[in-house]
Amino acid sequence: RSGRSAALRARMEERLLGARFRYLNQQLYTGSSRDAARLFRADPAAFHLYHRGFERQVRRWPERPVQRIVRYLRRRPASLVVADFGCGDCTLAASVRNKVHCFDLVPLSPRVTVCDMAKVPLAAESVDVAVFCLALMGTNLQEILGEANRVLKLGGTLMVAEVASRFEDTHAFLKAMTQLGFRTVSKDLSSSYFYLLEFAKKGPARPGPAPGLRLRPCLYKRR
Repeated sequence: RSGRSAALRARMEERLLGARFRYLNQQLYTGSSRDAARLFRADPAAFHLYHRGFERQVRRWPERPVQRIVRYLRRRPASLVVADFGCGDCTLAASVRNKVHCFDLVPLSPRVTVCDMAKVPLAAESVDVAVFCLALMGTNLQEILGEANRVLKLGGTLMVAEVASRFEDTHAFLKAMTQLGFRTVSKDLSSSYFYLLEFAKKGPARPGPAPGLRLRPCLYKRR
């Protein structure tokens, strides 16, 4: 009998965690990066819970996008300096020989610099590769990607791995990226789980809104 009540309690906890994860997830995708920074500054434990829920979702995928980016970097010179926007537990930094600047809203690892993704503490044109691995959240995407442009050297690489279902119009998104100063180098849209896009910085972002730069919020259904 105690076994049954323990199982029931575990199920209730699981359900509560799931509900909290979905709530936090919705906050992240429907507010700006500044709102997200404020939310987790006030409640760091919420970020740990969010990360756990996020990990559980991605574990079901046949391949993790971060591993694709690791393989990409291992083929390039180890001397390239990388900025990982929304680095989570720093898997990327732990898997490559490159110097990796790790940025996120809460430090899940001592390597993390805590900041708003639209305002990272790096000098202009100081990195060779900028990475967003399942990290393009917030309503101020243009500001966040503009920050990636600012810190990248001319000709530097921007890698974006994002949930496939978030793209409502991939062509419009890629066109908007040219307005932000990026040229599309390659796009892998073969997975139904995530798309992998590679861009090169060709110059500064052009002023004015980039209307095609839209991604659907990644909202998880109740199970």
